Order: sequence, then structure tokens, then C-alpha cells
Amino acid sequence: MTSIDTRTLRPIDDVLEEELVALQAAGLKRSMRAVQQRRAGTVILNGERIADFASNDYLGLAADHRVARAASAVLQAEGTGAGAARLISGNHPIHDALERELARFKGVDSTLLFPSGYMANIGVIPALMSPGDVIYSDQLNHASLVDGCRLSKATVRIFPHGDVDALQSMLVQDAGSYRRALIIVEGVFSMDGDLFPLDRLVEVAERFGAWTYVDDAHGTGVLGPTGAGTLEHFGVTARVDIVVGTLGKAFGTAGAFVGGSQVLIEFLTSRARSFIFTTSTPPAIAAATLEALRLSRVEPWRRTAVLDRARQLRERLRRGGHEVPGASDGHILPIRVGDPMRTMSLVADMRRRGFLIGGVRPPTVPAGTSRLRVSVSALHPPELVDALAASLLAAMR
Repeated sequence: MTSIDTRTLRPIDDVLEEELVALQAAGLKRSMRAVQQRRAGTVILNGERIADFASNDYLGLAADHRVARAASAVLQAEGTGAGAARLISGNHPIHDALERELARFKGVDSTLLFPSGYMANIGVIPALMSPGDVIYSDQLNHASLVDGCRLSKATVRIFPHGDVDALQSMLVQDAGSYRRALIIVEGVFSMDGDLFPLDRLVEVAERFGAWTYVDDAHGTGVLGPTGAGTLEHFGVTARVDIVVGTLGKAFGTAGAFVGGSQVLIEFLTSRARSFIFTTSTPPAIAAATLEALRLSRVEPWRRTAVLDRARQLRERLRRGGHEVPGASDGHILPIRVGDPMRTMSLVADMRRRGFLIGGVRPPTVPAGTSRLRVSVSALHPPELVDALAASLLAAMR
């Protein structure tokens, strides 16, 4: 056995401190900020109430008193925790009820709850794929999808972002070379705000017998005639094999779900490690989500409002000389800056002007593409959106 020369070893804090200094110099060191009392598209930060254009609370349900009241009622009746994994003793009738409602909402046979979207993706992908299989993954897929692919140990082929023709060429080249083929994309790309052309995707997948996997975290609750997401938006609900949605964005609660056929969900219940080996989410969270889902259905003005505000902001910025990429009415607006230090300087400037916006840097986005990420809520009044646009234009000048 090779021995370790202890004379060359350094204390962990010394090594990590050097790396933190390097991250700081590159503009890549991260820190958290404490926000409180989310109300009507605003939060309290450092004792001051400011407009929040950084969150994913698209429908404005995260602080809705009716959602909180639904959670409180179950909290009082059932306590704070589920107590165990759902396959042990942590399954509650309200978990089953939520899964049934989510299945109806998404137009699938069945769904399975997970504690987060990240845990869904790192559990489902390795359960389905293994060595000898191939995964085709969009170049800009979320980190959780990337990690799920890595954990599967399948062959991973990366195709250029949104390029269905390049994907098809790969499928032609690989025909007959692998046991299973899975295509993984996001419905709405969280850092670019654009939509994957799912109508074209399913045509290609069906032609080559590939399975399809759509992470619809940012489309669920917002897009489509009923808010069911990008599958409904493109009219391909029945043609996508696996769909993932999250509950902490448009629905304002926490957790995620995977939807598909009954057979798929039964299989994942037995094979998805991040489902099997984790404590269930509290029943109170499921109750809150059921109420948020109900409100999203009976108050469609929320979907209309968030898309209207996004179009308004995009148009104001365009008039000021800044074209914003992404979907023409997408509720996520990326504003390219390039340099990470300049990006975070703009975030700080906007904070001083009374607006909280996101600053996104590598490794979340590719090097040289650091950006401001602005997301709108149904609760943002039009005059606040105009004020944001004016402040952004002034800060960028």
C-alpha cells in the first residue's frame, strides 16, 4: 500500500481559503441573502421592503393566505414531519390525493412526489438508464439533469441547445448501437427563458424509438391553456414519456413530481433511490400544494398577468435599446452582461434602486455569458414593471 507523505498535507481550511480567494477574484464567490415577509411581489431585505424580481413565485402564491391556511390546518392535525420514507411509514392519504390531482392536471396516468426537482432528476434518470444505454441531453440542461445523467453511467451525447436537426443526426449515427435511448430537455430553460420545440422533438423521438424526458419546472402552472405547462402548450401531452414538474415555483410551496404512465410510476417507486431512501415531505406541504393547485385553476388571471407583465417589460427594454433573448412572451428574461464582476455590480446597483434581481454566473451558465436573470410575478403591478425597466436601463447605461 502506498503511504501518504504527511509533510505535504495542509489543513483543510488553508486549502479552501486559497480557493475562496481565487473565486472572489474571478467574481464567482457566492453568498446568501436573507429575505423575509414575501408580500405582493416584494420582500424585506436588510430591513427594507423592495420589489422582488428574482424569485420563481410566478403566480404569486408563495405568500397567499389561503395556501398558508391549508398548510396550517394539516399542521395542527398531523404535526410537522412525515416521520419516515413513504415506503416505510411516511405515506399519508394527502400525498396520494395530491398525486392524483397532479396527474389530472398534467394529463398523465399517474405521478410520484419527490422532495425537490433535483432529487427527482437524480433519482429517475439513473433508475431508467444504465451502461449500454444512451442519453441525448440538451447543451443547456439544468445541473440536476446533468448530474442525473452522470449517475446513470449511460453514454451521454450532448447536442447543441434546441437543435433538433443535430439531435436527429446523432440518432441516425447511433441507430442500433445502444439498448435504450432517452432524450432529455427542459420545457422552459431556466437561465435563457426559451422553450424547447417539443412538437418537433416528439416527431423525431417517435421516428427513432427514443424515450422522451421533459423537465417542465418553469412551465408548470404558467404555460398552456390551463397552465399545465409546455406539453400542453405544444399539444404533445400524450406523446412525452416522462415529465417532471416542481411545486416551489408557480405553486409557491416545495417539492416536485414525476408524471407518466402507471407502469412508469410503479417502476420508479421500486427503483428511484432518491424516492426510496428519503423521508417524505410533510403532509402540510402537500395540503398547501393542493390549495395552490386549486387556486391556479380557479384564478386563471394569474397566468394572464404574469405573461402580460413579461411582455410589458420586454417591450420597455426593447424601446430602451436592449433586446432580450428567450421566448417572446416568456416569464424569464435574461439580460446578457458577460463579465461576472460587472453582473454582480449591476445586481448591487439595482438593489440600491429598490429592486432585487438575480445575477447568474458560471458554472450556472457558460463562461462569458454571465447575466441578469429577471423573472416577473402575477402580483407585480404594471407601474412597478415600468419602474424596473427604467432602473435597469439607467443602471446599464
